[in-house]
Amino acid sequence: MKQLTRTLIGGLLAGTTGLLLAACSDSGDQGQAEQTEAKPTVTVYSARAEHLIQPIFERYTEETGVKVRFITDSAGALIQRLKAEGSNTPADLLLTVDAGNLWQASQEGLFQPVESEVLERNIPDHLQADNNDWFGLSVRARTIVYSTERVDPSELSTYEALADDQWQGRLCLRTAKKVYNQSLVATMINTLGEETTEEIVSGWVNNLATAPHSNDTSAMEAVLAGQCDVTLVNTYYFGRLQKDNPEVKLAIFWPNQDGRGVHVNVSGAGLTKHAKQPEAAQALLEWLSSPEAQEQFAEANQEYPANGSVEPSDFVAAWGDFKADSVNVESAGRLQSDAIKLMDRAGYR
Repeated sequence: MKQLTRTLIGGLLAGTTGLLLAACSDSGDQGQAEQTEAKPTVTVYSARAEHLIQPIFERYTEETGVKVRFITDSAGALIQRLKAEGSNTPADLLLTVDAGNLWQASQEGLFQPVESEVLERNIPDHLQADNNDWFGLSVRARTIVYSTERVDPSELSTYEALADDQWQGRLCLRTAKKVYNQSLVATMINTLGEETTEEIVSGWVNNLATAPHSNDTSAMEAVLAGQCDVTLVNTYYFGRLQKDNPEVKLAIFWPNQDGRGVHVNVSGAGLTKHAKQPEAAQALLEWLSSPEAQEQFAEANQEYPANGSVEPSDFVAAWGDFKADSVNVESAGRLQSDAIKLMDRAGYR
């Protein structure tokens, strides 16, 4: 749902004050005021929630003097808005969640490539677009969460094994209409092939205890209520539940540790094709990949930093280390359409 456009009224007032001061000062002061006024304002369209990005943008303004104006909305709405605005868009950066959405924006021609040694150094290749249209800024793992009251973790092993008969009537899933499981299935197609992946997804459907849930939190609540025993969620959803209730009777299991590893995805950003402040926008994007910003960016949502030199927060690190799937997350977008069709054929709604 569209949220209030935040224009940093304080920044505008400061700019007005700067103009008045420049008009009344001597030539030296005027030069300083003009230098201050020369700082650009970067406009960001963000599918990441306001409370997660506002503190980071405020910190950037404090450090650099560059103001950041942003609006938040769903990824789909922001992509459609960028298409409709065309060259008239005020957006310099598009920040969104899931590589599938970033890939779609790239396919729509909404980005321009960024050549940056800083970004290449800070962000691993498998967490960025091959054509440099976008770069991951935080990593979220989509993993198994189980009831600590009814499941022995030795019963768990892989995503594929959740299709086995032993989980019949014990599995809950989020709806197939949302991008997160679409991306998981897309990367499975990339690695396992379409036929094998369809057999697995059909097995999941056969094992469902309830109709698919609207979101990850609802699926975990179903496990807590005893409607099912295991589910698949992004780790930060588990983190939110655990923050509210440290004694929650759920735990994380890292699947596929003897194989391809845990499915990971990203939130990330790219420079828009018609950016009015491309140099300032690239500077902000590079800063967001830096160690000082990565720590805050990831911790705000209990995610993992995309910059491999930065450790996760103590809260996230307590979930334990895991081997992540190193497949380029771009495949989540490239194979998204195939994944949706496969899930539909398997009866996963």
